[in-house]
This record gives sequence, structure tokens and C-alpha cells, in this order.
Amino acid sequence: MSANETIHGDELSVEFALGEQALEIVAVIDFETTGLSPAAGDRATEIAAVIVQDGKVVDRYQSLMNAGVRIPSYIQELTGISDAMVRSAPPVADVMREVSAFVGDYPLVAHNASFDCKFWDAELARIDRSRQQEFACSMLLSRRLLPQAPSHKLGALVEFAKLPVAGRYHRALADAEMAASLWVRLEEELRSQYKVRNVSHELLRKIQSVPKAKLAQCLDRHQQVQ
Repeated sequence: MSANETIHGDELSVEFALGEQALEIVAVIDFETTGLSPAAGDRATEIAAVIVQDGKVVDRYQSLMNAGVRIPSYIQELTGISDAMVRSAPPVADVMREVSAFVGDYPLVAHNASFDCKFWDAELARIDRSRQQEFACSMLLSRRLLPQAPSHKLGALVEFAKLPVAGRYHRALADAEMAASLWVRLEEELRSQYKVRNVSHELLRKIQSVPKAKLAQCLDRHQQVQ
């Protein structure tokens, strides 16, 4: 079953000081899969995408998907997604067409984006489509901006930053919503702790790729051109 609905309310929100730009709209995605690598034959079993605008989740999409493959028992235990559940789900191709249209050309975000990016690209390729936009990774960013966190796994960061628990971990919609909360928290950290006024997806991608020792230098360069 797929869902595409608007969320009303202010569970994620950011207030802007005078002169600050509104936050860039992004799509935060999360996959559940049969394993770690599409190159090894693993397939997607569920996807969720949430649209974040001005620090709020304003729309979301979620669907199980049927790739016609068996889900290993340890994955079923981890995610709660069973073979029976995906047998009655829409085909992967249909879901990927829907979710790629839902996301459009918004910049993409995921927690441990190298994982989700591989499956996004692999499942799109199966329907003869390709990704046009870049991913930012909230895990890599948290290592730069929240180095004091005891772990940079999503659950540990949610607890450390006192973010809302959206549901069961290792289900796509809950994980996407919690990653969205974390994304907003990281943007707030840049504004409050590092005094960066205008935060963009492009800047955050730069930050995630710089060594920790060069973070201040990266931010100084950014401030100088603003």
C-alpha cells in the first residue's frame, strides 16, 4: 500500500532571524531492503520519502514494494517486513515511478546516504531512469557537526539530540521522518553554533566531505562569499 499525504502541524520547525534565508526544500528518503548491496542481488522492499520545507515535513510518500525475491529471515526480524507483506505490495517498478515523480528534482538527503543512493540508482536503472540530483548524508554531517554524540547511528543521534521518535526503527517512513528531524537539527546547529546565516544543501554536501580539522576553514570560505 502506498501513501502520499500532506502532514499538517509543526512537529519540525525552525524560526529564522532577520536576514536569514528560508531553508532549501529537500527530499529525505529511506529504503528497507533484502540486504546491503544491489550489486550482490539485493532488492528494495520498502521506500519512504518526506519533503522538508522551511524546517517542516510538508508531504510524505511510503510504500512496500514487491521485487519477487525472498526476504532473509534476519531481515524480516530486523524490519518486521515479511514475504507475505511484499507479495501483496505493488511491483517495484510502479513504486519507483511514483516515488521518483513525488521527489522530482528536489535535492536528496538520507542517513548513511551511500547505502540509499546505491538502491535508489539501481532501482531507477531497472525502469530506465537515472538520478539527476545529489545526495547529502546526515550521518556524515553529524560526524562533523555533532562530534560529541556517542554514536552516529540514527537511533543514537535521535536520543542524543532529543528528537521525536517517529515509529519503529528500520521501517522506511519512521526512519525517513527521524532523518528529516536530524537534518533540521543539523541546519540549526550551523546557524546557532557556527553562525552560518544561509544554509544550503550544497554547503552541507561540502561540509560532509571535508576532514574535521578543516571544517572551520570550509565555513570561513563560505561566509566570505555570502
